Amino acid sequence: MINCQPFVVDSRHGKFALAHNGELVNAKSLRQKVLADGVGLSSESDSELMTQLLCRAPDNEGVEPDWPTRIRNFMKMSLTAYSALLLYKDRIYAFRDPYGNRPLCIGKLVPPDLFDGEHNDNDLPVDGWILSSESAPFYCMGAKYFREVMPGEIVCVSRDGVKSCGQVPRLNGELPAVCIFEYVYFARPDSILENQMVYSVRRRCGMQLSIEAPQEADIVSSVPESGNAAALGFAHQSGLPFVEILAKNRYVGRTFINPDNRLRKLGVAKKFGALADNFLGKRVILVDDSIVRGNTLGPIVRLLRKAGAKEVHVRIASPPLRHPCYMGINIPTKEELVANSVKPSELAAFFGADTVVHLSVAGLTKSVEVGINEKPIGHCTACLTGIYPVAVDF
Repeated sequence: MINCQPFVVDSRHGKFALAHNGELVNAKSLRQKVLADGVGLSSESDSELMTQLLCRAPDNEGVEPDWPTRIRNFMKMSLTAYSALLLYKDRIYAFRDPYGNRPLCIGKLVPPDLFDGEHNDNDLPVDGWILSSESAPFYCMGAKYFREVMPGEIVCVSRDGVKSCGQVPRLNGELPAVCIFEYVYFARPDSILENQMVYSVRRRCGMQLSIEAPQEADIVSSVPESGNAAALGFAHQSGLPFVEILAKNRYVGRTFINPDNRLRKLGVAKKFGALADNFLGKRVILVDDSIVRGNTLGPIVRLLRKAGAKEVHVRIASPPLRHPCYMGINIPTKEELVANSVKPSELAAFFGADTVVHLSVAGLTKSVEVGINEKPIGHCTACLTGIYPVAVDF
């Protein structure tokens, strides 16, 4: 409970609250800095650490706290990876790290009677504003997507609307490092990242995968629902029919984010059922978005074979994950990643499939970046390549 967000603190200016998404890559040195100043910390939460650093008043600050300057000073101390909201009195300050690793966007609440009408969204009156890590929740709350908070940007949201308070630049003009795994797995397919729909990116990944790893087969299918868009792209590019072959139990959550391996394996066992009539005696190309620990794929392949699949060819619409993420994603050790324990040539035998092929890093990057119009463009591929956007200090 002590790590729960939002983190609320008292300051000499009154209470303020902060919530964040991500992980400070230099949290260790920042904690030492705060403790060296004689300030106690009651939790392991980066949110608490951020609040203590934001309590530091800049020189020549007036009677009221200068939050934009305080946030700029904090962002210079920790360049990534976070998006955050700070609530003080009647306003919210939203900010995103200079590399833009963690997403953050703004939604515009509109009057209910105008929400579904044929109007220019920019001309609609405003009932309020919503801030979220992704845009998917906006529609069900009666809001329209407004725009992203840009990397390094500080935005103030108040009764007067949305006002940008400027951006903190990256070191030496480096490129942004938006998390590419948001496109692969984490974001909902109907969310908008970098002004493109995530679903469209995943479909392009499937098309690129078909180009890179073609296979003679009878049908293309997906591991629902994470692989649906990529499988449809693969089917379109290859000219093969897309057929559903797995029924998903919608009352089981994502196995990848369960806290321990035992829970993840139990989740797999009750997650899928085979639609055997759709693939009996057929050669199947099974498309999924990613393989992390490798707990899910083997049982699925065995399920399909027992139900009558003649061949099972696995295609993964992202490269192998080989490196831990220090940016807030639950991939803590190399040992947990199946790509580090099984050689590429042995993956098919390990999972019981006929073939297993991943999308290349270049293919993923191309699929993501072709739909982005704003410059500069840059993505963090550290979990795939081991190249981190900044030095990590844990």
